Amino acid sequence: MQGNEKIIVGLDIGTTKVCAVVGEYLDDEINIIGVGTHPSTGLRKGTVVNIESTVDSIKKAVEEAELMAGCDISSVYVGIAGNHIKGFNSHGIIAIKGREISEQDVERVIDAAKAVAIPTDREILHVIPQEFIVDDMESIQNPVGMTAIRLEAKIHIVTGAVSSARNIVKCCNKAGLEVCDIALESLASGEAVLTDEEKELGCALADIGGGTTDLALFKDNNIKYIYELTLGGHNLTNDISVGLRTPLPEAEKIKINHGTCVPQNVKPGETIEVPAVGGREPKKLSKGILAEILEPRVEEIFSLLKQELFSNGLENSFPAGFIISGGSVMLDGITQVAESVFNVPVRIGEPDKIGGLKDIVKNPAYATGVGLVIYGSQNACRLDFKDTDGNVVNNIVNRMKQWFKDII
Repeated sequence: MQGNEKIIVGLDIGTTKVCAVVGEYLDDEINIIGVGTHPSTGLRKGTVVNIESTVDSIKKAVEEAELMAGCDISSVYVGIAGNHIKGFNSHGIIAIKGREISEQDVERVIDAAKAVAIPTDREILHVIPQEFIVDDMESIQNPVGMTAIRLEAKIHIVTGAVSSARNIVKCCNKAGLEVCDIALESLASGEAVLTDEEKELGCALADIGGGTTDLALFKDNNIKYIYELTLGGHNLTNDISVGLRTPLPEAEKIKINHGTCVPQNVKPGETIEVPAVGGREPKKLSKGILAEILEPRVEEIFSLLKQELFSNGLENSFPAGFIISGGSVMLDGITQVAESVFNVPVRIGEPDKIGGLKDIVKNPAYATGVGLVIYGSQNACRLDFKDTDGNVVNNIVNRMKQWFKDII
């Protein structure tokens, strides 16, 4: 990869797996040329809890991707998620005094909007402009060049724990990788699975991973709201393990091979073989029991997302529908449950807008990895993140400022 600026690598460090996706950017087209995955045991609910295990998983996923792509990987774009991610809205106003609005004025009003108290253990990761108000004119996307008396900005601020961002970078560095940039995973997934029409009109995207469910609301081609729910595929696996009295690894296999969350979809007489614990004989149970175990948990996840959106007055903010992605959305009937909760069209989001090994990555589980490659193709690798100078998080903040400055 060294010296080849057209090779981009997205690294999705998840709770259940680490996924490395290698893309080649050529003539405005992204071709996927390599993919590597390895089970992850060093994270809990999206946060690193074991450095060495995470480093080992990263190394093995990257080695597999290198072998498939036929290149050496030295730098990556990494996603960040987890229950430490928080977002809130803010508002700023400055005086223009009857002259034209400049780019410097836009920067000033955004600085005014983000001048809020942040706890010392947290840092601002993203500053996302929602809209500008020029005097009494609302919903302005780019006010530069307009004449005004005053300029207002509504922004969405995303914060994360300093330690979590630092640990992600440290794990990559220990695996011999430089981090070009860190991107919010829900934003990256949106790049991979959402259409331009959905992002413009307004849609909700839920990325259901192993440890967390990342919710992002898109409208006017930008993220309007984010929420991190600490429930995911691991909870479904645990419910199966407890309900069927089977070891966790076997419960995961049952979920993948037979998982359904709508009892009505189960045919009469359908059974599954359930391995028992302690060397006991496996038993056969009705598949309907599995559906009865999974349905309440899946419904709970969507109900909590609905409660979050509705409690913030966002119930009418996704007319283009609800999109679900992530490795846990392959359960039979999951779209039916989501539609019954939200009462809007629901579809499963698969990575699009790519070529090459499209058949391999056209799977909701690769949404974040492919999205990071697409994000990387849109942003030059201008900063290398090292964990040696103690300024990792500051570098991330500066990079994100530039990112959203480019948007406006």
